[in-house]
Amino acid sequence: MDTRPKTIYLPDTMVNWPWPRTINPHYEDVKAEADASFRDFKALSLKSQEAFDKCDFALLTALLYPKAPREHFRIACDLINFFFIYDEYTDFKNEALAKEMADIVVDALQNPHKKRPEDECILGEIARQFWARAIKSASLSSQRRFLEISSAYFYSMIDEALDRGQDHWRSLDDYLKLRRKTIGVQPTFLILQMGINLPDEVLNHPVIMDLAECITDLALIDNDMFSYNKEQAVRDEGHNIISVIMFDLGLDVSGAMAWAAHYHTEVQKRFIDGLAKVPSWGPSVDVLVKEYLDRTAIWVRGNQSWCHESLRYLGTMSPDIRKTRLVPLLPRPDRKVMYDVGYLATC
Repeated sequence: MDTRPKTIYLPDTMVNWPWPRTINPHYEDVKAEADASFRDFKALSLKSQEAFDKCDFALLTALLYPKAPREHFRIACDLINFFFIYDEYTDFKNEALAKEMADIVVDALQNPHKKRPEDECILGEIARQFWARAIKSASLSSQRRFLEISSAYFYSMIDEALDRGQDHWRSLDDYLKLRRKTIGVQPTFLILQMGINLPDEVLNHPVIMDLAECITDLALIDNDMFSYNKEQAVRDEGHNIISVIMFDLGLDVSGAMAWAAHYHTEVQKRFIDGLAKVPSWGPSVDVLVKEYLDRTAIWVRGNQSWCHESLRYLGTMSPDIRKTRLVPLLPRPDRKVMYDVGYLATC
């Protein structure tokens, strides 16, 4: 007999976040262009492509980067599509296949003008085309940072695959260390840095790095809260903060949601308090630093807004759930469900 609750209360984590939702004015125009370009890769079966389209990743991009000019917004759409298809391809893969895919995309990013092998996984060509476009607008220092940080994201999927294959559960602290990589947040800051070109001494300063970690933690908490229901319904919740809290702290799902919401509030305060600790690099740099940090704060608001507005996590029930905060708990199978993602490419 299933003794679990029938509904889950989904906390409104961003109700007091000072930065409001805003959207890029180029959304409708660029969405059609970017979506058509992605479909040309034929990376998914027709059924899977339909599901991918319903997520509306162009909407996510428009909410993450509302101030981006059209050129940068187009690059951002390619980046977000690339990261989400990479995440989809590596889901349910073993560590060997996860490493193979990471090797392919890292090589493609390092060699954006080199033709990819015809029999290679399509991820390589998706990565190559994205980066060939991006390097036309990104500074050399931003390019270097992206390659370094994104590599950590790609290869972190190997650790996730190992955990999944061994049914290994991490402690909360250990989970957060890995999840900060697998969430893939900080590589997407490449778009935020376009047109600003902050020096390394700024981005590598401990205060700035801690603020970036705050944004990462806020995003991963929100994403894991929204995705928990779908993941538990296929018994693939081992890499989700709600399940990890339940496992590590001995709480039920309601207690875990409340704990995560409280931690979210603490991280928000840490970010806002941290803004007052940002040092000065002189008036000309300080104005750019403020603009960059504002962009990161808007980024995390956009992420949470998309979680509500997209069909990815809550489906057509999203408007009602946004009002009631109650999510009907999906049935949980007796054993893990390995769903068919229907890829056309061989990886």
